[in-house]
Amino acid sequence: MTADADVLARALSADAPLTWVLTGDSITHGLVHTQGGRTYAEHLHEIVRGELGRVHDAVIDTAISGWRIVQILEDFDRRVATWRPQVVTLMIGTNDCSDGGAFPVITPADFALSLTEFVRRVRALGAIPVLQTPPAVDVPNAPERARIGAFAQAVRDVAAAEDAILVDQFARYAELGSGGVPWGLMNDPFHPNAAGHEALALELATVLRLDPAGSRVLPKLRADVAAARLG
Repeated sequence: MTADADVLARALSADAPLTWVLTGDSITHGLVHTQGGRTYAEHLHEIVRGELGRVHDAVIDTAISGWRIVQILEDFDRRVATWRPQVVTLMIGTNDCSDGGAFPVITPADFALSLTEFVRRVRALGAIPVLQTPPAVDVPNAPERARIGAFAQAVRDVAAAEDAILVDQFARYAELGSGGVPWGLMNDPFHPNAAGHEALALELATVLRLDPAGSRVLPKLRADVAAARLG
């Protein structure tokens, strides 16, 4: 358990409103691939502002489809700082790992340096950084993203080095897929579908210890994810 997790727990038990910023790439942006279902950011919004009753909190999704860590750093003021957040989550790496198409090829080490810079900028705002590994990729059908595992490991390494909260979505997806890609949670080789976003929301809520008494949302998410795996 990190020191940040304790700080977040105390903040959640207090009355002062929190601003949550969720940023990243298309998976956090959440367009198209849920086919009209809720994204994980929207599930978090319901859990925090609805079930936890934190109606004065703000939950803001600033992610942009196709983005990489360097673009988020370049636009850090707009993506993060302007909202004066207390909690900032980042899920990134699915585009950074690509070695094909329009993306410049970078190494996991360069990616880690940029992640470290992101964490330190968030802390300089007085906010709590939360790093999420990207979920699994169907590599045979997205070979340009074959390095995804190395980039997920870079996120883990930076979280450990910076004592930041880690939400290991990559490991959770591997578990749900029995060591592979959980097909029932995917809309295409690297975008989760609506059930996949429910799985992301569950893991985020679990790590952040967001467990409202009498929750109706979390049991539904668990049931939907279980059904999607079986289907």
